[in-house]
Amino acid sequence: MAELTLDNVTKHFDDGGDVITAVDNVSVDIEDGEFLVLVGPSGCGKSTTLRMIAGLETISDGQIAIGNDVVNNVPAQQRDIAMVFQSYALYPHMTVRENMRFGLEESTTMSTDEMNARVEEAAETLEISELLERKPGELSGGQQQRVALGRAIVRDPSVFLMDEPLSNLDAKLRSGMRMELQRLQEDLDVTTVYVTHDQTEAMTMGDRIAILDAGELQQVATPLECYHRPRNLFVAGFIGEPSMNFFDVTLEGNRLVGDNFDFEYPLSQSIQDDLEGTTELVFGIRPEDIELVDSKTGEHVFPGVVDVVEPMGNENNLLVRFPTEDGDGATEQTFNAIADGMRHLEEGGQYDVEFPESAIHLFDRATGEALHNRTIEQEAELLGTRI
Repeated sequence: MAELTLDNVTKHFDDGGDVITAVDNVSVDIEDGEFLVLVGPSGCGKSTTLRMIAGLETISDGQIAIGNDVVNNVPAQQRDIAMVFQSYALYPHMTVRENMRFGLEESTTMSTDEMNARVEEAAETLEISELLERKPGELSGGQQQRVALGRAIVRDPSVFLMDEPLSNLDAKLRSGMRMELQRLQEDLDVTTVYVTHDQTEAMTMGDRIAILDAGELQQVATPLECYHRPRNLFVAGFIGEPSMNFFDVTLEGNRLVGDNFDFEYPLSQSIQDDLEGTTELVFGIRPEDIELVDSKTGEHVFPGVVDVVEPMGNENNLLVRFPTEDGDGATEQTFNAIADGMRHLEEGGQYDVEFPESAIHLFDRATGEALHNRTIEQEAELLGTRI
């Protein structure tokens, strides 16, 4: 086991004379035994970052260190890492035992008995002992994934690298394997970097998550901190499903006024102080924080019309709009909300909708930076110690 440090790591590609920056000055300190998830949309640089850690891509600038050793120029096979790929890359003519043992045969001087003992120990951990004499073609996708993990485990590396290892599994099996991977990583206590585009995997699996966009690191924090305290508009919109609602607003006096839609939202003095004079803003609120109330009371309640109801069983996903009066020049603004699944809601029905001030986020429209995040009771306990 070891700490893993990325210090201003950069990767440029030459595309016919044009230089493309795939990863731009990424710095992350990953603790010994930590599970860090690299997440972001396709093309954000997360797999390139992982491949540079593995030694499969050269670094254009910066440093990567495993423990106290800078490994920029160390060949991949000498970095004491084990990688699990999106494709399982199992040899079809070999048994499970032979596939799991293959890396040890190529990289160590261990005896056959020692290798077999290590393979059998890993197989027992992964609950695939009965599959050791089978070949990959006889296994399900989930079983093949366990074999690929076992091949990495037997090497007893300082760092595990995982590149979207669950993406080829169906939804139900993927959910089960997420929990298995968490349990396995906790048991092995090995520093792990896990790449995914799936925010559910990021939120549920990582001790911390590192969010990338266009090669740039947007935020590194615990999953709940990224969810409740996003650093900028990109993080706020990327994390969460359905994603956060955004409205362009302008601060006029002590009120937020909607740009081209009928919306006036009074702000308390403490939130105004957070804005430090910025007036061109983006108002954000998550769908689950929006409440459909029985009567219009308070300054943060607005009339709404439910256009679409998606029953999900335990909840209803709603598409709601602010109604406008004919000829008033305003644009209809829609947003997502979540209501209790046992509540009967009519499509086209009019309801009063509350946006609690304690749940709102405000961003600088010009820079996208968060100026105010929602209020969290018992913040330290909920978000963790890395606030």
